[in-house]
Amino acid sequence: MKVLLTGASGFLGKYVLACLRRHGIDTVALGRRAPEGVAVSDFIEADLLATEDFAALAKVSGATHLLHLAWYAERGKYWTSPLNLRWVEATTRLVEAFCEAGGQRVVVAGTCAEYDWSRGCCREDGTPLNPATLYGTAKDATRRSVMAVCAQHQIPCAWGRLFLLYGTGEDNRRLIPSLIEVFRKKRPPFGVNALAHRDFLHASDVAEGFIALLKSGESGAYNISSGQPVALADVVNELARLLDADPRAVLDLTAGRPGEPLLLAGENLKLKTMGWQPALSLTQGLELTVRQALP
Repeated sequence: MKVLLTGASGFLGKYVLACLRRHGIDTVALGRRAPEGVAVSDFIEADLLATEDFAALAKVSGATHLLHLAWYAERGKYWTSPLNLRWVEATTRLVEAFCEAGGQRVVVAGTCAEYDWSRGCCREDGTPLNPATLYGTAKDATRRSVMAVCAQHQIPCAWGRLFLLYGTGEDNRRLIPSLIEVFRKKRPPFGVNALAHRDFLHASDVAEGFIALLKSGESGAYNISSGQPVALADVVNELARLLDADPRAVLDLTAGRPGEPLLLAGENLKLKTMGWQPALSLTQGLELTVRQALP
């Protein structure tokens, strides 16, 4: 197996790259800049949104497996950005070129935003797909497109839907690093929807989920999730405990966005049938994240 990995310089990509190395899987990274520690011989420089010749990229990689993580992910903007539409085209063209170059398996990162969030618990083969954002709509359109391309070439394709991943290196504007900064008195307190339940999974376990999909020969959509939703109040309390802080600084404030569901979680039974299991509980993952965040 030789993997062509996109998005290796991103938050999740760094975990996936490290995971591929732990498994001893030969990997070549494709992107605008080389990830830290990647040799020149294992990197292909390319901007997927500006590439004309996808066939050349696929051929020069010599890869048997494609793991595509790259997408526009600028915090606060990706939900509505028109760049989502450009990524639909770029992803489809990359997958098509990879299939035509003799690729044997395709795995692509999707999102829980493809689901109808009013259903709460999202099941791969049961919950309706009814995205409420351009981001979710573009991801769903990409899934349909790449699945059709792979089926036409008789190549198995797995689509891994991500829920709320977290870990060291995450954008500090996201929930968990923001709360850590509050309890370290590095930013003002803010409110959360304390009663809302969310599905958090450490990025190292997400990475292992993608490895399981790479090694499998199965096609279809899979939730990469903990399957164990937790109240945001519990996350706040646990982080406050770990940092010896008062959770009331956050919990005494109220917050919530219109249309925000009280429950958002993903059933992960399909991935578990492949032998995958999260290695870290939420408490363990938060402990690790806090420990690595401290100076």
